[in-house]
Amino acid sequence: MSPGGTAGVVVVGNGMAGSRFVGELRARDAATPVTVFGAEPQRPYNRVLLSNVLAGVTRPEHISLVDAAWYASHGVDARLGVEVTRVDRAAKTVHASDGTVTPYGTLVLATGSTAFVPPLPGLRGGLPDGALVFRTLDDCRRISGLAESARRAVVVGGGLLGIEAARGLAGRGLDVTVLHLAGHLMERQLDPAAGKVLARTLAALGVGARLQAAVTGLRVSDGAVTGVELALPGGGTETADADLVVLSCGVRPETALARDAGLAVGRGVVVDDELRSVTDPSVRAIGECSEHRDEVYGLVAPAWEQAGVLAGLLAGTDPAARFTGARQITRLKAAGIELASMGETHFGDDDAGVEVVRFTDAARGTYKKAVIREGRLIGAILLGETSAAGTLTQLYDRAAPLPSERLGLLFPGFDTPAQADAPLRMPDAATVCHCNNVSKGRIRACWERGARTAGDVARETRAGTGCGTCRDAVEGIVAWLAGQEPADVA
Repeated sequence: MSPGGTAGVVVVGNGMAGSRFVGELRARDAATPVTVFGAEPQRPYNRVLLSNVLAGVTRPEHISLVDAAWYASHGVDARLGVEVTRVDRAAKTVHASDGTVTPYGTLVLATGSTAFVPPLPGLRGGLPDGALVFRTLDDCRRISGLAESARRAVVVGGGLLGIEAARGLAGRGLDVTVLHLAGHLMERQLDPAAGKVLARTLAALGVGARLQAAVTGLRVSDGAVTGVELALPGGGTETADADLVVLSCGVRPETALARDAGLAVGRGVVVDDELRSVTDPSVRAIGECSEHRDEVYGLVAPAWEQAGVLAGLLAGTDPAARFTGARQITRLKAAGIELASMGETHFGDDDAGVEVVRFTDAARGTYKKAVIREGRLIGAILLGETSAAGTLTQLYDRAAPLPSERLGLLFPGFDTPAQADAPLRMPDAATVCHCNNVSKGRIRACWERGARTAGDVARETRAGTGCGTCRDAVEGIVAWLAGQEPADVA
């Protein structure tokens, strides 16, 4: 009998978590019936790279995650463009928008998140013409279409997605302003000093930023947006003119199906270490719609880790697999900006019990910071120059002891133990691609089996297919391996 029972496994959601799970399950089990529902009509794609599509530097078809023929060749029933409307847990069936009723043995919820639209004047009756959210490939296409005739764009929200959207629009030649309620940009990932450096970098790229900007509504004329209204500190309002407004006000886990089915829901579908709903063990949840140990993960690497754990459990190839949590490492993907942030970044020099190592060169857009407690790295920011990202990520992931020469944490070459961009000194256990958990040792093994390019390695390990920031490191390791003596090759 299949692990999901004779009815097989039904996956609701075909985004980055759901599609990865289906691929991981099929890699381990070719026989279990698998049905996957995707509300979007197109094949799954890499949402991390949408900003590159918006900027016009990447074509939409180049961010696809699954080949068109993959589903048929792997015996997966893919219902693309079909939304699941109801889950009947008693009958163990899902009801879909096309009228079908599909039984399941195991149901996997991978419904992701939806963009939050605040209930402000101008938005309560739906989005007016010229106002959009930035979440899906369809959103990206619509924004790109409007950008062709727009002159002035406003992005409401200066978080990760807002910055990516703003940079993409500026790349298309628009006058772009980011309106952000907090005192500095990306306040969840950056400290105030880093936020200031980022704002200066964005200004040089054609993106203005207004901070502590309290948006009170959209100004609309004849059904089309004409501007964004802001509250003034002393009372009254002013209007930021715009003929294109992108709302980037955060996301919310998509849990409506789970709530309606009577599953326990906090911020997300509450699951245990085996990613089972705490209400119903025949229902699992992964990705942004799941809540594990009071944590909802909004990044791709934890979602892909969950997909691998669940696939091992359901296929029976790794019955001891458990998801025990993940460290979140944020990387900003926007043309002209390099940024990595991890852990507890907001400590300062006056905070007791921590050591802060910092370097700032605002004129060149560079900011580096490492936060240390009891000899372990607990947080870091790298903006503008990120060559130390690999080393810091390894130290942060493993809570490893730090070198006595702290400057080497920020500037590779100062007696650091393992340089991410120096393959000779990097241990085989070092993680190169954090999105896909690919080590240097796995890349070496691929090369020894005949892989000779970074593309060959990506096809076997998926290294470089997530956020893409490790591609240079993968290419460097492959080039280093190619330069070794033939005797070193198995």
